[in-house]
Amino acid sequence: MKRFLLQLLYIWKQKLKIYFIAGWIGAGMGIFLLAPSYDYISSRERNADPLSSIEFVLSQFKEVMTGQINQNNLIFFYAEIGAILGLLSLGFYQILHKRLVDLDALKIELEKDLPTIIRQGEGPLLEFKSSLRWDIQEQRVNKTLEGVIMKTLAGFFNSPVGGTLLIGVADNGEIMGLESDFQTLKKPDHDGFEQTLMTAISSNLGADLCPLIHVLFHKLTDRDVCRVIVSPSHRPVFLTQSNTPKFFVRTGGGTRDLNIQEALDYVASRWKKAK
Repeated sequence: MKRFLLQLLYIWKQKLKIYFIAGWIGAGMGIFLLAPSYDYISSRERNADPLSSIEFVLSQFKEVMTGQINQNNLIFFYAEIGAILGLLSLGFYQILHKRLVDLDALKIELEKDLPTIIRQGEGPLLEFKSSLRWDIQEQRVNKTLEGVIMKTLAGFFNSPVGGTLLIGVADNGEIMGLESDFQTLKKPDHDGFEQTLMTAISSNLGADLCPLIHVLFHKLTDRDVCRVIVSPSHRPVFLTQSNTPKFFVRTGGGTRDLNIQEALDYVASRWKKAK
């Protein structure tokens, strides 16, 4: 636990350091760019005969560096404005950068040919499931199968790169289809299937994770296959089984739960990189 707290403290120190640097850069921009620009525009409005804009800014820069600061320039006010703009710019950049990375990853995944993906077989980024809730061997609805699906999705969420789950495909790559699952739904079609899947994710893993799921349907050998593209989560994802929260990760072509110490180490390492 102590090691985990130290790692968490280190993450926050690094994050605060980045924001501190952004604030100082913004303050510098306020002093050396915003304040001189304000003075230059004011002098033009007073019909004064100032230097060229570049010469004026350079002269203001010289005054600041030599300590000859006119308090009427509101220099500290512009430093504060610049610092705020610097922090806001960093925040917007982080949000935009994350979304662009997610979009690029989704674009790459969508460009992959599904039959080719199936031929590659299961691996760290790909898993097959024959059905969502229909037990093929017992020929009945088996809600525990949804738990198996949730376990796989939790593993992909906790992965730094996400993954893809194909429902309607057997472990050996045989196309099983979704027709049996459709018959168990109130709305026996693609929309009903997607709604059932999203409801299960919301109830078991968290509603905030639903936007990280992209559901597509394909037709292979006249049978439906559901392609679930999972983006990595912004937080650790736990799945409760037998009243016990469990933390799942992908290992090779499967998913396993970690013990407490393993989970603490993994969380500290995984979300340290994400930040």
